[in-house]
Amino acid sequence: MLKIGDKFPEFSLLAHDCVQFEHLTLENAFKTIDNKTYDGKWLVVFFYPKDFTFICPTEIAGFSDMQERFAEMNAQILGCSIDSEFVHFAWRKYHKPINGLRFPLMSDIKRELCSKLGILNNDGVTDRALFIVDPEGTIRFIMVTDPSVGRNPEEVLRVLSALQTGELCPCSWQPKQETIDLKKVEV
Repeated sequence: MLKIGDKFPEFSLLAHDCVQFEHLTLENAFKTIDNKTYDGKWLVVFFYPKDFTFICPTEIAGFSDMQERFAEMNAQILGCSIDSEFVHFAWRKYHKPINGLRFPLMSDIKRELCSKLGILNNDGVTDRALFIVDPEGTIRFIMVTDPSVGRNPEEVLRVLSALQTGELCPCSWQPKQETIDLKKVEV
């Protein structure tokens, strides 16, 4: 598995885009996303095992509900699984909690990106993994959980905020709190 400080691998994946269903056509439902699509932004790329499952839609809906807060921090959320873009489309269309999805779901059907990241498990699906990538393409945060445990989008937003300070942030640090000033630390 890649680690903190490594470059996020180059990728080019087809995604189901987050357009409104009333304006949805086959021509606008899908787009290709690559490393340069969101140049200058932080990326929050989360991988989930499969569409049409139980924990995954709770995470997807949770990240979608907070999409504007991530956008305010110059961050783009990208979801990804090994399912095809058509499966993403069908799941979103027929699963009410993710009807209003506000970010793209990428398809890593060939398992290229998840293999490069080292998160393809023995069952042939991705681990429940999340990467925060800075605008220079460097991995700054990695979270991998057991498949039975969903992630907390609020915690991911907190970590993104901490990383963006460029400072030392103590345990349980929250935005607008002071960071650690080494000049004031007594040894």
